[in-house]
Amino acid sequence: MWKLTRPDNRHDKLTRDNLLDLEDHHLVRVESVQEDQRQVWVLTKRGHGEAKQLLEPKGIRVSALRRQEYDPDTGELLGTGYDDHAAAVTSTAAELHRAGIGHRLGFQTEIGHRLGNSYVQRADLVVRAPEAGVPVMLLEIDRRTEDAHDLVAKLRRYWEWGRLLPKDADKRTVDRVRSRPDAIEHVDHAKRLWRRFYPPTGREGVVPVAFVFADTTEAKVANTVTVLEEAGRRYWAPRRFDTYHRGITAWDYSQAVPVVVTTLEQLQEHGADAAVWRRLGRRGEQTLTDALDNPDGAALFRDQEARADAEEKRRRAAEREARRPVCKRCGRRFTDQRWEETTAHRTAWNAGDVSVCGTCHADDVAREEAARLQAVAPPRPENDQEPGRGRSWFRRWT
Repeated sequence: MWKLTRPDNRHDKLTRDNLLDLEDHHLVRVESVQEDQRQVWVLTKRGHGEAKQLLEPKGIRVSALRRQEYDPDTGELLGTGYDDHAAAVTSTAAELHRAGIGHRLGFQTEIGHRLGNSYVQRADLVVRAPEAGVPVMLLEIDRRTEDAHDLVAKLRRYWEWGRLLPKDADKRTVDRVRSRPDAIEHVDHAKRLWRRFYPPTGREGVVPVAFVFADTTEAKVANTVTVLEEAGRRYWAPRRFDTYHRGITAWDYSQAVPVVVTTLEQLQEHGADAAVWRRLGRRGEQTLTDALDNPDGAALFRDQEARADAEEKRRRAAEREARRPVCKRCGRRFTDQRWEETTAHRTAWNAGDVSVCGTCHADDVAREEAARLQAVAPPRPENDQEPGRGRSWFRRWT
């Protein structure tokens, strides 16, 4: 806890003193002691009530009260099996906060996500750290107490939750989504249910999910990640873009759940801001923001599509130039206007000789007009007498 509340301190003395003071006021209590002598502290009923009055008006959710109940036969405190997991969740939040990923009040635990069948999938930890490039991320902390296929089922439920519509969605949108299974993929994320709870991620896809493994071996982690990759491919894997262009290598992440994995031991040893996160479907480890980014996604697609469009435009222009007619008289290529005149149905009948260019056609028209004018001109008078000048009456009588 001291790493979360006092990340700059080298030891936990100040935090322990504060907890002891709160214990004296009956606000907290020690629930259990771990094998490594770490103590698990929880709020008392009184402390839980004061925390709700202090935090909930600010929009900060307080987890459920941990009641102090004992087994009637053995006298052991009930529910202590949760303590190791709770300690791992708190340690994960502390390491994220120590690396500058999330404010201490920007973490929430046990956040429910209700599915269409009323099942509630609860995230162990939710972090909001927009200043660190992670607007929101859901974390599942696994101490290998769950089967790998159970984690795949969790991933599937997060994927399904990201495809739900809010109850007040537009009726036309609801009807369209009900009409066929893939119709939701054509609904913008801003109109989906998850955007009512979380901000835009700034990346393609729905809310990213991180699996943090703790208190386990590298071999078990590797086996679990293999199962997640293979059995959960439908939920995290991108798809090809639906385009008629060839040579597009970009991937469509718009319907995928970005999934990253790491271990608590790596976070504690190297820091959460180090290259300790591995994105499913990729090799090697990256920093968290690099792992969540999609360099081969929509941005690359737009660039490749623009290049493909430009290349297609150049190819079509070259093919058009190759088809452009050549004048049989002067050898020059037709202009666009002349080409259209000779091929368009509405103008071809009046285009004259369609095998000649516009200049030669203009010469033909000029010659035809000159010949027509010459044909309709009146005959020249006899003796080169100017027309309209006959002999006068005076000369006729003399």
